[in-house]
Amino acid sequence: MKIVVLGAGVIGVTTAYYLARAGHMVTVVDRQPKVAQETSFANAGLIAPGHAASWASPRAPWILAQSLLRRDTSLRFRLRADPALWRWTLKFLANCTTERNRINTLRKLSLCIYSRDALIELRRETNIAYDEITRGALYLYRDARHFATGQRTLAMLNQYGLGLEAIDTARTVALEPALAPARDKLAGAIYAPGDESGDCRRFTEELAHLCGTMGVIFRLGTTITRLVAEGDLIASVATDDGDIAGDLYVLALGSFSPLLARRIGLKLPIYPVKGYSMTLPIAEGAEAPMIGGVDEFNLVAFARMGNRLRLTGTADFAGYATTHQPEHFAVMLKSARELFPRAADFDRPDYWACLRPMTPDGPPILGLARHRNLYLNTGQGHMGWTMACGSSRIVADMIDGRLPDIDVRGLTMDRFAA
Repeated sequence: MKIVVLGAGVIGVTTAYYLARAGHMVTVVDRQPKVAQETSFANAGLIAPGHAASWASPRAPWILAQSLLRRDTSLRFRLRADPALWRWTLKFLANCTTERNRINTLRKLSLCIYSRDALIELRRETNIAYDEITRGALYLYRDARHFATGQRTLAMLNQYGLGLEAIDTARTVALEPALAPARDKLAGAIYAPGDESGDCRRFTEELAHLCGTMGVIFRLGTTITRLVAEGDLIASVATDDGDIAGDLYVLALGSFSPLLARRIGLKLPIYPVKGYSMTLPIAEGAEAPMIGGVDEFNLVAFARMGNRLRLTGTADFAGYATTHQPEHFAVMLKSARELFPRAADFDRPDYWACLRPMTPDGPPILGLARHRNLYLNTGQGHMGWTMACGSSRIVADMIDGRLPDIDVRGLTMDRFAA
């Protein structure tokens, strides 16, 4: 079949790969001149099943309320005259019960584990390199009470074979010696031995090159203006460079998916949440970490990528704005200086901001939409890099009429029907 994939981030390119591998003729369309130029450009770099807990939790309403009154929180929720934000927020709050959090977390976890294993398999098959580090991840806690909360989540996740370990400060520093200057600031850590890290943009670029050798056509620098619907079918994609027709279409535009979908009457419960990242050069002889992870107190992620250190943080409900100022990165810079004071050249930051496509419950939206030839692969939120290979493999299986390898209940659009 001729399949048109809308979006050339890590989700769109992995979709193209699995479809091409299955023998389909694939065209990828994106407005950017290169692949991986938006959310996949400078993300956290973590492949993190160990961090799969859903944002919608019993603590979340208090965190949202606190963010209305303070400017220094890792989550920035502001009252705005945006009906889409209010609709999304109401759905989010409805998922903030203990039971809904458990269900949504386990759905995310299942997909994350499957996707990590699919990435490992793809890496072995293709020999793609992307500054990957496969030594696990450390989720760091600065006080005993917060650490105890993390261990309760650990117990739930380990019921499903994740193998997380609660470790003391001495073991944490033994695993990551770069943390030695911060040993007095840590209460302990959750060690996720199966987690990984790597450069998502480099991976996507390398995979796109491989896709090209498999016959995938990339229509980059091409702006999609609308989907042309005829009854319950999509007839073509209208662009600024003419219409593009296929037998099937896959919507993988991240935060921009709902903007395109609503023009054909499809309401996707996805809202953009801006995230910030900074990339620092690692000088020769610097004591940079070799294991990625998260400072759980500040919600700042860190990952080494060759001779660079990537820091990411903040969830900012700012609509579709991606503007940023140096002060927006102050918390992550402070966190990194405290944890790894000799890790990198902190005076030479490269700043970035992007939009993460969040669903109100946490899992992405995969599979058929209301049209018989339109499939969805979107809404992976802050875990698009972790979920990419698994999500795309599942959608490719659905298109070919194969039963996916994992249970997809709670990952499809019909969960929002009520």
